[in-house]
Amino acid sequence: MAEPEQPRPPVVPSSPPPAGVCDVIRSERPRSCCGAAAAGLRTAKYQLPEWRRRNAGVYYEASAAGEAAERGRAEAKRLVERAAASAQRAQRCPTNTLGQRLQDLQLWRTELQKHIAELEAETKLLAAQKLRLERALDATEVPLAVSADNVQRRGRRQPPDLPVHPGQRRLLPEAELIRDIRDVLKRTIIQATTQIRSNRIQKENCELDWSDKVETFHIDDKCISYGPHSTDVQSHPSSVTFQETASTPKSWAQFSRDNVSRAKQEKLASVQLRTLVDSVVHDASEELRLRRAAVLAALEGHLRELAGAKLRLEQRLRQILKGIGEEEANMGNLRKAIRDKEAYLKVAQTRLYDRSFRPNVELCRDEPQFRLVSEVEELTVFLEALKRKLLESEQNLKNLEETRMKLEKEIAVKADSIFIDGEKCLRYRLRCPVDLEVASYKQ
Repeated sequence: MAEPEQPRPPVVPSSPPPAGVCDVIRSERPRSCCGAAAAGLRTAKYQLPEWRRRNAGVYYEASAAGEAAERGRAEAKRLVERAAASAQRAQRCPTNTLGQRLQDLQLWRTELQKHIAELEAETKLLAAQKLRLERALDATEVPLAVSADNVQRRGRRQPPDLPVHPGQRRLLPEAELIRDIRDVLKRTIIQATTQIRSNRIQKENCELDWSDKVETFHIDDKCISYGPHSTDVQSHPSSVTFQETASTPKSWAQFSRDNVSRAKQEKLASVQLRTLVDSVVHDASEELRLRRAAVLAALEGHLRELAGAKLRLEQRLRQILKGIGEEEANMGNLRKAIRDKEAYLKVAQTRLYDRSFRPNVELCRDEPQFRLVSEVEELTVFLEALKRKLLESEQNLKNLEETRMKLEKEIAVKADSIFIDGEKCLRYRLRCPVDLEVASYKQ
């Protein structure tokens, strides 16, 4: 790079010397070196005309130098005045722009400070909502434990009462519903945690921008107070060059505008998430309440059905027990009748046997003989009928005994099922009512 050309001093135009004045012209005549007598005549350096011309030249040069100096002083004075006016004008413009810059900095600083406060308040509200979700999630452990315990206990019922009924069909979906609600609450907690982190990150970005603007405000406010007579100003020639990392006014404003825009977006997302949390907790609590009421209604209905079935079985058992007693009495009567008929049969047979020993012609088929034979035959028919009836009664008694045992077993099963549904399920549920929406606000 070529060095700048140094300013040259103004050239004072020379005017021709006045008439009769000229430079000293040495004589061109050959000097005589052989006349000793002429040496005293050339002791003076200049002739009189030469001396006069020389004096005139010196005066002219002095006059020209004085005029040039006077012109230089006048130009220097004008230059000083112009430089002073230009410096004042040049410094007045940056001072005004610095003032405008201070206003812009103050506006952005106020805007950033407002959004920082809003983000901080919104983060606190969202953190409270996140705490509600965590409490609601903790509150679901009791219904899930109750539901799982009910399913487990009802699975221990005896086989006759194991068929799936409305209560059982509602218990299994209840556990699935609670697990789904827990999954939704966990996902919402993760969303809230992520949003809180985003809010804090954006708040830190805005705080950094705000702190930079506060520092810049102090620097520019200090710069605007500088003046020509300030005692703390110094020469910094290298500060004139622009730094490579310096931003432009457009990028400077866009940076803060982006921070404010992102702060607004994070705040809006946080507000929407808080609304979602309210909806999630309310809907989960309502669904759980409805499902719990349906399960309670189904279990109570089944419990009433079990109690009715047990009552009917007990009534039937009493009838069976009465029938067993009557059947046993009937069997006693039949045995007594058989014994009586056997006694009559023995009498008739003994008569026939004894009459078979009548001698000779006395062994006659007389009327008594026919009557005795007829009696034996009649008694034999009755005995066979009584014995068959006794066998039927014995079978009936056996059937009644088996029915009694079955009824007693069924009654015991029903009693066990009533104990499980009534004492282990319903009472456990009634002791542990849970409202997620209320539980989410408990301390």
